Amino acid sequence: MGYAQLVIGPAGSGKSTYCSSLFQHCETVRRSIHIVNLDPAAENFDYPVAMDVRELISLDDVMEELGLGPNGGLVYCMEHLEDNLNDWLDEELDNYLDDEYLVFDCPGQIELYSHVPVFRNFVEHLKRRNFNVCVVYLLDSQFMVDVTKFISGCMASLSAMVQLELPHVNILSKMDLVTNKKDLDDFLDPEPQFLLSALNQQMAPKYAKLNKALIDLVSSYNMVSFVPLDLRKDKSIEYVLGQIDNCIQYGEDADVKVRDFDQEDDD
Repeated sequence: MGYAQLVIGPAGSGKSTYCSSLFQHCETVRRSIHIVNLDPAAENFDYPVAMDVRELISLDDVMEELGLGPNGGLVYCMEHLEDNLNDWLDEELDNYLDDEYLVFDCPGQIELYSHVPVFRNFVEHLKRRNFNVCVVYLLDSQFMVDVTKFISGCMASLSAMVQLELPHVNILSKMDLVTNKKDLDDFLDPEPQFLLSALNQQMAPKYAKLNKALIDLVSSYNMVSFVPLDLRKDKSIEYVLGQIDNCIQYGEDADVKVRDFDQEDDD
């Protein structure tokens, strides 16, 4: 059985930086992982690329040859990848053992996870290849000090969660850039009444019922929560990785190592 992280989130949320830091951490602790680039618009990497979708198709080529813009070109690239799952992807996966740990660094266009079925079909293909998959959804922590942005981030995460139907670990990235971490405390473990009161203060009275419905969805059903990640701290990376490993049951099938002790002969 293989294991996989699908690293998604808005553009600029720190997905590639997360992948790079995760690779360095695992290299330090002598744990084997492989980072896969699924962004056809990517240019530079701070980690060794195990597989690269640009070998199949690149955004620059699509925009030049088909005259598409960045958004339309990216959707075209991902649909082309979807059409080649049985060819290009399977050929690349055959180069790795059945129990490998892969981390897929994905594009930042949110429609790919919430509106079109590209990544849903991608995930189903990985499952048929006997992979346990977890979605790692990154959101910039600097946008989480405002209740309206918090609700917006929750809805985007929830949309991807419903579309992909996978275990989710939602991460607040760039915690090292937050000047006052106490501002985030209300959003890591939010109180429904606080959120509702703050939302009503910022929006017109006619949206009161909508506000209550949104808060009920986020809080009453406990569908979305966020884990802060500070890439400067190994313990923070280790904690997040532990959460993800638990979701995909990594290490649960490992053999128990038993040390034999020779009994001393009685005199």
